[in-house]
Amino acid sequence: MEEPSVLDYLIERISFWKEKTVEIPLSIEDVIFPPGAEGKGEPRKTFLDRTWVVLLPVLLALTAQFVLEPPKRSPEMGIILYLIAVLCLLVLIRRDHWQIPSHSTPDRIQDHDRIRLTPLLIGGMISLFALFLFIGNQFTLLNVALWITAFLFIWRGLWLPEGWVKRFQSGWRQVLQRGIQLSSWKLLLILVFVIAAYFRFYLLRQVPPEMFSDHAEKLLDVSDVLRGNLSIFFPRNTGREGFQIYLTAAVSKIFGTGLSFLSLKIGTTLAGFLTLPYIYLLGKEYANRRVGLFALFFAGIAYWPNVISRVALRFTLYPFFAAPALYYFIRGLRRGRRNDFIYSGIALGFGLHGYSPFRIMPLIIVAAGILYFLHHTSKEGFKRSLTAVIFVGLISLMIFLPLLGYILPNYHDFSYRMGTRITSLERPLPGPVWKIFITNTLKALVMFQWENGGTWVHSVPHRPALGIVAGALFTLGIVIVVFRYMRNRHWMDLLMLALIPLFLLTSILSLAFPDENPSLNRTSGAIIPVFLIIGMAVDGLYTTVNARFNSSWGKKVSIVLVVILMVMSATHNYTLVFEDYYQQFRNNAWNSSQIGAVIKDFYSTIGEDDHAWVVPFPHWVDTRLVGIRAEKPLRDYALWPEYIPSTQHISGPKLYIVKPENKEAQKIINSLYPEAIVRRYKSNVPGRDFLMYYVFPNQAD
Repeated sequence: MEEPSVLDYLIERISFWKEKTVEIPLSIEDVIFPPGAEGKGEPRKTFLDRTWVVLLPVLLALTAQFVLEPPKRSPEMGIILYLIAVLCLLVLIRRDHWQIPSHSTPDRIQDHDRIRLTPLLIGGMISLFALFLFIGNQFTLLNVALWITAFLFIWRGLWLPEGWVKRFQSGWRQVLQRGIQLSSWKLLLILVFVIAAYFRFYLLRQVPPEMFSDHAEKLLDVSDVLRGNLSIFFPRNTGREGFQIYLTAAVSKIFGTGLSFLSLKIGTTLAGFLTLPYIYLLGKEYANRRVGLFALFFAGIAYWPNVISRVALRFTLYPFFAAPALYYFIRGLRRGRRNDFIYSGIALGFGLHGYSPFRIMPLIIVAAGILYFLHHTSKEGFKRSLTAVIFVGLISLMIFLPLLGYILPNYHDFSYRMGTRITSLERPLPGPVWKIFITNTLKALVMFQWENGGTWVHSVPHRPALGIVAGALFTLGIVIVVFRYMRNRHWMDLLMLALIPLFLLTSILSLAFPDENPSLNRTSGAIIPVFLIIGMAVDGLYTTVNARFNSSWGKKVSIVLVVILMVMSATHNYTLVFEDYYQQFRNNAWNSSQIGAVIKDFYSTIGEDDHAWVVPFPHWVDTRLVGIRAEKPLRDYALWPEYIPSTQHISGPKLYIVKPENKEAQKIINSLYPEAIVRRYKSNVPGRDFLMYYVFPNQAD
């Protein structure tokens, strides 16, 4: 055998995913990790053989993310430490000292039943009638009945019986005979869900403390729905899809919370929480149940998904529908189950009624189908991927039908909000398109470890999107997934990596307003792959430590290490949400609740309805929110200074709320009511004081 050349050595080292074929007495790893002492008659031991070395990448990554935390940040040191951590992890993986989670093995079930063409044709014809009736942008008894009927026919044409009734009866008989039996794994899973529920619902009334103008728009739309105006697309405030509006209307009735901030919060927080089971199921499908459990935990306690749920806007609907759409699509491709594509299509269709950035999901579904085909280039692979995309597209189109009816004559209104961000529709682009796109892409890709944007409404500005522990694990997880793909060429690994830039694209494409990129709301779909990759890193650490120690200590040590990481992450994220986010939100939002409380107290003591007003002032409180807080949700309390004299003839006690900086309004009120009683409301937030002018009947005379 010829002696290997330097070129052979370099090729062997660059191709780190292949089996080692070239033996070199002194390797690069030996240079990085010097060999330890050798015992007589024993094989040579190296630095890598020491048990604790497997923790080195995690410790370095945690340190790197720690130095990237604001306010005192050191990007240079963070990058250096991350590079060393990645290099150490690669060497450990190459030496088989770090274990990578294996792929799950699916139960291959191939559906062979043919499609029923007659129900499909009938459903198609009925859907055309329904589409025509949806053009008026109203849900009516007729068009909804036709829509549901058309969908049921399409369902009948594609659906394969699954024996749900028999399985339910069998399971119920077992419960009656044996009772509910919970394994240790199920109890652990329940515990993780309870912890996630605590983080998601704890102090829901208080965090965040105030509404802003977008909430007023939403509650006005909810009010319209409750009064019978059942719109498909809500044109108020540049236009919004309707799922959150109907969800909030249902919450207000079911929980008795009415037109309130809490009604909005309950709906979106429930949606965020119900995303977690699908993150767990995706982890099981992608690797194993431990990956699913770890992904579930870190997503459940994380600041990013928690905040976008609590802010009570549509943001969390993005991952809420994206997670099941991806799960059923992936499971259908892996197992050949037609019904999974139907489930995926339902989630995709309803998601298009949710949050505007979800409109990229059809592209993601197509991309997933293409990746599957490129890794299964047989006739069967092509057939399965094409069938999947067609079925999902057909079902989602049926669910999307009402919005399609609105779009046909109103495309400009439907796409206006999106167009203002991508094009110069609202303002000229601040530079060349290619340059803005590249800059936005780079900013978005580092948002997880560096900065998640400067919007105080749905983030803690100018900090990473992930906490210290999650940021470090995500970086290591990327390395693990890349290595696993290079070794096995499995399509799901490449899909998981591709999902990140695809989900970020809706933020990257903010070309006209690049300052809005990155943003935690428009990138919220990326929560799914990000926390699955974090789960991969945690599982890799768990199995590696378990294997490196002896049989009696390995599992105990690995559990302790994972629990320590979980506690560290939970503690940090608790601080981010319930202290940092709460305080900065409180300091930036106007105190409409306090003004509303003053007016409500005025009504309940000395005043009468419609005898209180708020004098508007630039960049001050939204007077519609005052009405909601005063339990008069349909009243706008605005009274512009020039109209103050028109209220002089009103008898009975009166109350005028004025911003201290509004000298014009104060002058008018003082001239009309020189004996008015003036009180200054002392807010516990600096700059949030307001003046209360009380006018009594004798003063008005």
